[in-house]
Amino acid sequence: MEYPAEESGFRYIPFRIYQTTTERPFIQKLFRPVATDGQLHTLGDLLKEVCPSAIAPEDGERKNQVMIHGIEPMLETPLQWLSEHLSYPDNFLHISIIPQPTD
Repeated sequence: MEYPAEESGFRYIPFRIYQTTTERPFIQKLFRPVATDGQLHTLGDLLKEVCPSAIAPEDGERKNQVMIHGIEPMLETPLQWLSEHLSYPDNFLHISIIPQPTD
C-alpha cells in the first residue's frame, strides 16, 4: 500500500483480529492510524478500542499473546508502521489473539 506524498500516512487501516475465545471468530473494521490531535495510534490503542479483553490491565497479569506474522509486536508500535511493513497482500493487517496457557 502506498499513500500520496502530501499525506503523512493512510486514512484508514483495514484490519482483522482473529480470536478463539469468543463467539465472534474475528473482528474486521477500518481504523484511523492518526488521532484527531495528530498523535499516531498504536497497536495498543486499536486493541483497547476494538478488543479490550485482549490486553492486560495496567496492574494485571497478561492473559493473551498478540501475534502478527508469527511475531509479538510491542503494543506501543504505531499502526501506520505495522500496516506499511506487516500487512498481507490483501492490504489487511491480520492480528491473532492467542490465550496464554495456564500453569
